[in-house]
Amino acid sequence: MARRATKIVATLGPASSDPAVLEQMILAGVNVVRLNFSHGKAQDHIDRARLVRTVSQKAGREVAIMADLQGPKIRVGRFAEGKVHLEPGAAFVLDAARTELGDVDGVGLDYKELPRDVKAGDRLLLNDGLLVLQVDAVKGEQVHTTVVLGGELSNNKGINKLGGGLTAPALTAKDMEDIRTAMSFQADYVAVSFPKTATDMEMARQLCNVAAAEFRHKPGLIAKIERAEAIPNLESILKASDGIMVARGDLAVEVGNAAVPALQKRMIRLARQHDRVVITATQMMESMITNPVPTRAEVSDVANAVLDGTDAVMLSAETASGRYPLETVREMANICAEAEMAEDVMLDADFSGMTFSRIDQSIAMGALFTAHHLGCKAIVALTDSGSTALWMSRHRIHIPIYALTPKLATQRKMALYRNVRPLLMDQNAERDMALADAEGHLKQRGILSAGDIYAITCGEPMGAPGGTNMLKICRAE
Repeated sequence: MARRATKIVATLGPASSDPAVLEQMILAGVNVVRLNFSHGKAQDHIDRARLVRTVSQKAGREVAIMADLQGPKIRVGRFAEGKVHLEPGAAFVLDAARTELGDVDGVGLDYKELPRDVKAGDRLLLNDGLLVLQVDAVKGEQVHTTVVLGGELSNNKGINKLGGGLTAPALTAKDMEDIRTAMSFQADYVAVSFPKTATDMEMARQLCNVAAAEFRHKPGLIAKIERAEAIPNLESILKASDGIMVARGDLAVEVGNAAVPALQKRMIRLARQHDRVVITATQMMESMITNPVPTRAEVSDVANAVLDGTDAVMLSAETASGRYPLETVREMANICAEAEMAEDVMLDADFSGMTFSRIDQSIAMGALFTAHHLGCKAIVALTDSGSTALWMSRHRIHIPIYALTPKLATQRKMALYRNVRPLLMDQNAERDMALADAEGHLKQRGILSAGDIYAITCGEPMGAPGGTNMLKICRAE
């Protein structure tokens, strides 16, 4: 299998819950498994998390688990027939007070605040923008609309407002309960749906830290950027998170399809500048839900995200409910590896004009620079928290970064970092012994051979988080 820097996030679902299939997917290149809390009960997620841990151990590949919260349900209610067909020009009423099932004239709302969030002239986009309604008037709990773009509308389809502006809070009571569930199995990452401000992320972090305190665990937080309001607050949301997800589905509906590719590039660039991770998601290999091969456009889409510098590319329905979960992972891994071969390394330009106030960050950058110019076989970071590896992974380099950590939680968290291969290794308190152990560990795995030059970073005293203060260039014995 080709060496690959970009990580793959795969969503677990009925198509991938068989242990043998999941093991094959992990061996084919899945680095992070996403549990989608929009579906299933708490016990289902607990069972699936246990499955992931067992199978990854059997496969000999530690993967991260990401719990993806549902967020507010901004959706229509249910229909008597399960669905209706709306004709352009027809009147249709969205009624927050309606209790009976919907019909061709109107439907109830899961989202009761809609009448207060819209006014005449607004446009509502339903079912990912496939249907468009123009708001004519708001009368009490009823939103009277005219169908602009018609089609089939079925139970519980999503509602977006063009340009954003729905007041639903990012964290619901269900999300708070789901955070407790996710922390009970120590999910490595929690993805927060529909955050609008940094405050949403700060609140999620507090809830996670409280729920995880008894397990001495701290998950990484991923902000899913899918609302128009999040765009002006992007930088502050980034700073309050450990990473972001370019959630192109809802985002495209709110800001328009054409705006998304440039936004994707900007988000990836900003995340890297702020030392945060970034996942590119939604419809990456959509056609492979039913087809054994991707379209040319999908291949280009995945390759472009890789060339933009994303840490990870994500699969949703493709692996959760698609017919070809394993083939999809293999195809994606190949596309990533091919695209990376075409990348330019611009380290010298990256570092010009940069100033470092921290010793550990300077060491990380020094390791990259030296390894690049010396043509090292590997860069090795002895790390407790994973910070050194994260900083190194923000810059493009064709040399693999091996992060050796004594902490399982750190190893799993680093599974998402681009070009970082996290390995578990107990660290000797004595520096020279620790360095010798690291070399032995990598030689045993066939990563280093006698005569190979590599760069290694560590901190003295050993084991102090944030204490990386040493860079050594070695020749393997």
